[in-house]
Amino acid sequence: MLSFFNSWKQDLPAGLVVFLVALPLCLGIGLASTSVEGITGLPNVMTGVLAGIIGGCIVPLISNSKLGVSGPAAGLITIILAAIQELGSYDAFLMAVVLGGLLQFVLAFVGIGALANYVPTSVIKGMLAAIGITLILKEIPHLVGFDSDFFGDESFWQFDGRNTFSELYYAMNAFELGAIIISFSALIILLLFDSKLIKKFAFSTYIPGALIVVIFAIIVNKFFLGAATISEKHMVYLPPIGSIEDLKSILHHPDWSQIGNVKVWLIAFTIAIVGSLETLLSVEATDKLDPKKNKTNPHLELKAQGIGNLVSGLIGGLPITQVIVRSSANISAGGQSKLASLIHGILLLLSILFLSNIMNLIPLAALAAVLILIGYKLAKVSLFREMYQKGLAHFIPFVVTIIAILFTDLLKGIGIGFLVAVFYILKRNYLNHFSKEETANECIILLSEEVTFLNKGGIVDALNQNKEKKRITIDGSRTKNIDLDVLEAIIEFKHNAEIEGRQEIILINLHE
Repeated sequence: MLSFFNSWKQDLPAGLVVFLVALPLCLGIGLASTSVEGITGLPNVMTGVLAGIIGGCIVPLISNSKLGVSGPAAGLITIILAAIQELGSYDAFLMAVVLGGLLQFVLAFVGIGALANYVPTSVIKGMLAAIGITLILKEIPHLVGFDSDFFGDESFWQFDGRNTFSELYYAMNAFELGAIIISFSALIILLLFDSKLIKKFAFSTYIPGALIVVIFAIIVNKFFLGAATISEKHMVYLPPIGSIEDLKSILHHPDWSQIGNVKVWLIAFTIAIVGSLETLLSVEATDKLDPKKNKTNPHLELKAQGIGNLVSGLIGGLPITQVIVRSSANISAGGQSKLASLIHGILLLLSILFLSNIMNLIPLAALAAVLILIGYKLAKVSLFREMYQKGLAHFIPFVVTIIAILFTDLLKGIGIGFLVAVFYILKRNYLNHFSKEETANECIILLSEEVTFLNKGGIVDALNQNKEKKRITIDGSRTKNIDLDVLEAIIEFKHNAEIEGRQEIILINLHE
């Protein structure tokens, strides 16, 4: 347990940065997830913060992901809205969240965590680049003081009917001078803190640039902007808690009478599956970003997420997953262990209990600048160059994944990129399953160790291309396993050649 605190000097500032990134995202996702028309008794934006607290304070104690950070995910908003609408109450939805957590815990024992191993690297890196580009595009409106969309949205189509690109047009025609002054100053400060010049000084290790940006933004907006002072609608808004009654009002509990409702179970299953997929993708991506290349146990991570969702549902929070934006913020800020995630969770808790007055002084433009720099680090030009140098079989799935995520959402984009990557995998299997030696009159085909049904087409093509040779030898001496479909195709070719008297077919270590 003591080793948990070995890197506290690095984890404390990293946890602070993650907190500053997570707070507006939790509030934005909470706002979007509870904006259901026609449903009474809905909670406020604090549902997202409660989920963030659970993701920061509970999940790290169980998970072995050193740098992963959990909380409410924008990718689940559509599911949450549809679920609340269908069930007719938030408390019934909380029952589904609790059951979803239990199902997720069970799925971990079934071994669903192994799915992460089957996502190609090109798709994972495409996902990282796409999230980076999405962050930049989505935060530009907040950067200039035009905040018609909620903070943390990731989908191409927005709830207001606009999309990622049309929102930029509206933002450029409705910006605020104060927001621009603060955001561009913030970007300069962040770039300076990320430069070799500042990193030479010891203080840069313990004082994150994001904290300086927030303090700078509060002071400038409060005392120096005058008529250009940023309005409240472009500031962080954390509902104040001044009494025990206020605290009780943000806590909600599941409607246990709904435990036998089939609809509740179907929604629980959806939350468990989608939440698990998002978590596994984030785990894989976070491990690839980790400078020390630590490997997370995906099964243990799903157990941690399951328990986290169970607790979140019990107190009124939204479903949680491991989230790549917060995880990459942790890595970028120099986080070393799970302590950084725990610190971010504790700070979220303290913020709603004691710090709402201070938090509500933070301009969203300053936090947008922090997220834009994180996005830039995820989608660096060097990543595109690296993937291009690996060849088109890696570069094309990488680019397709990026485009698909930008124009749909995370899971759909990953699915499209995965299909393209599988196409190239099948193509590679089609070509690389045997070697061939040819003379004027003979063709010798040496089969590889494993010959699957994916290799059938390539082998049949090779046989048909050599119909004019007097002899074809098919050598299975190296083959340990051959698919029955492939064997039948070879035997059929041999049978037809013998009937037609076309050529001699010799089979070595292959049996009819």
